[in-house]
Formats: sequence, C-alpha cells, structure tokens
Amino acid sequence: MKRRLEDLAVFGGSPAFAEALHVGRPNIADRERLLARINEVLDRRWLTNNGPLVQEFEARVAEREGVRHCIAMCNGTVGLEIAIRAAGLSGEVIVPSLTFVATAHALEWQQITPVFCDVDPKTYTLDPRQVEARITPKTTGIIGVHLWGRPCDVEALARVAAEHRLRLLYDAAHVFDTTCLGRAIGGYGDAAVFSFHATKFFNTFEGGAVVTNDDELARTMRLMKNFGFAGYDNVIHVGTNGKMSELSAATGLTGLETLQEVVTVNRENFHAYQDALAGIPGITLLDYDERERCNFQYVVLDVDPRAASITRDDLVTVFWAENVLARRYFYPGCHRMEPYRTRFPDAGRHLPATERLVERTLTLPTGTALDTAGVRRVTDLMAFAVRHGRAITERLRVTPPPA
Repeated sequence: MKRRLEDLAVFGGSPAFAEALHVGRPNIADRERLLARINEVLDRRWLTNNGPLVQEFEARVAEREGVRHCIAMCNGTVGLEIAIRAAGLSGEVIVPSLTFVATAHALEWQQITPVFCDVDPKTYTLDPRQVEARITPKTTGIIGVHLWGRPCDVEALARVAAEHRLRLLYDAAHVFDTTCLGRAIGGYGDAAVFSFHATKFFNTFEGGAVVTNDDELARTMRLMKNFGFAGYDNVIHVGTNGKMSELSAATGLTGLETLQEVVTVNRENFHAYQDALAGIPGITLLDYDERERCNFQYVVLDVDPRAASITRDDLVTVFWAENVLARRYFYPGCHRMEPYRTRFPDAGRHLPATERLVERTLTLPTGTALDTAGVRRVTDLMAFAVRHGRAITERLRVTPPPA
C-alpha cells in the first residue's frame, strides 16, 4: 500500500520513514557465534542428515520443553504433517479457523477433513464445549492452536480427547519457551509442533520441531522425516524429507544462547505498548498471564469500531501509509479461504466468535528491531487515528484506491 494520507499524516505529511516497522521482522542471533558455528559445519562437510548440531539442538529443545523427545524438522508445516500422519489421524479432525492456514492445509494435504470449530471469545483459542459439539463418528483427533503466545485450555481439551478416545495434537508455533499451569507447553497433548520460521521470535532461519513424550510416536516421526530409513539402506516406513539442516541448527543453537535477551526486549515493548495505549477508546491490548513464563512474541489488539470511531481495516490503511506494517492476524479465517470456503460455504454459521474476531484483531510490530522510540511512533499514530477516526473514514471512502 503505497498511497499516503498526506492530509491526515501524524507527522505533518513528511516523507515516508526510511525504515518500515514490520510485524515479524527477524531477530538476528549473535553474528560472530553464528558464523563460527557455520565455519565448523563447512569444515566438517556434514551439512544435513542428522548432523551433530541437529542432535545437539534436539537435546537442548527437549530439555527446555521438559519432554523426552524433540524431532527437528525443516519447517513447522512439515512437522505438523508428519505428526498428523504418525498419530494415525484420518477422516475428520477438529481445528480452529482462527489460525494460520497451514494448520488446515496440513490436514487437507493428507485428505483429512478439517472441521472448523469456534473459539472462546475471551481467549481466542478452541472452545472445548464447541469441540465436543463438533465430534462425529468420523472424528479421529483434535488440533488445538496456542495462539499469539497464549495457551489453549489444555485441561478441558485433554478431558474431551480422553472421553472420546481422540488424539490431541497442538500447533504450538507461537508458544515456544512458554509455560501453562507452571509446566512447559511442549509437554501437553500427544505432541506439540513448533515453528522456527524467520518471523518467529526464535528462529532457525527456516525450521520447526515436534516434541512428545510418546516413545513410539517419536520413533515413527524420526523414520518419516528421513524417507523411512532405519539405517544406511533399510527403508521400513513410508516417509518424506523433513530434515533440518546443520545451518538451521547452528542458527537455533546460537539463538538459544540469547533467547532471554529477546524475551526481555519483547516484554519491555509489550509494557511500553500497554502504558501508551491505555485510555485510547476502543483499543484493547490482549494481555499475557505473567504468572507463567511468556515469550511476549505478539502485540495483539482488539479494535472496537464503535468506541474507536474507526475500523480495524481503516487503521491498517493508516499504519501502512506511515510505513508501519501492522497485520490482520488471522484474517479472514481459514473457513473463508480456498478450498474451504467452496467446500464449506456455511461454515461461518458455526463460528460466530471467529467471524467477529477476524474483523477486529490487529498485530503491531515488536522484537529486537524495535526500540522505545518505535513503540512511541506506533502508539502516537494509533492515538491520532482514533482521535480523527471519522475524518479518516470519510477520506478513505471518497478517495479512489491507487491504480
């Protein structure tokens, strides 16, 4: 979006800022340590295929998550696909629509039907009561999504899964290095899948991992991520190529060494946003339960258009015009994306909370690329946009979009 709202610009119509503020801008690990590890990898000439750094990385992650097994993957999506298949899921699996589309695609890719379930409007995660109502004789599992660094109702979902003899997996892409009920998040469910994509607060450039306490499930996933090989030339299981490279593991190990520094910056940014946004009408900042270990990875707002006098989408337009690349996570909801909107045209009738939330949530920049001045720039812009909401809305309605 290149068009600027010159007559409404907070900074007097000045030129666009030289540096955009992004949601998900990568946090970079210590460069010298990373390059030293990469040089070691190059000297060994062992670039992939379960190298020593991958093995070390798996051990470190398993220890941090308090689980017996960590299986490093080339990315979180492949990790989710392998976990789904290794767990024996088929038929129908219950998932939220308020998630990144990879959650649904990982099922659809394997000809498993994602059954979209509504979320609790307060937590934005799967509503266990709604999950139970969506169970059919074809249901084989539940995939809960720990959203924006905030966990699902793990106890209630575990009860539902146990009562109906269903597998329970978690898409834990947003919650690495967090706890729930005083316990590391990776220990819940049959398995949890992390994403270490570049946009996550902890990244391996591109990567992911599945963690579990199920020995047999771990054994199967290790086979599946390497074409089903058990030994040099002995294939005993169907598989694919889901391996993490040594370069990604080098990035991950280096990132683990400074992980707490990143979390500290995220926490400081979050509290700065919290202070600056307090009192702005119609803008509610989703809170973290700081009694738990939190990664503060996302700064998420709920925008009430009546109280704020501006819609979430018009706020996005203002932010992008000022080079603040806020995001509408997770708009428009998986059920409104293909192939799901064609296959399930009436899905929205069962998802009233999701339908409401996808029109109101807004994610703001954070991370080590943002300092307190950057937070102030974002919050000043927010205050201005809300204060002049009606004028901005009128301007946007009469100004044609750029060609």
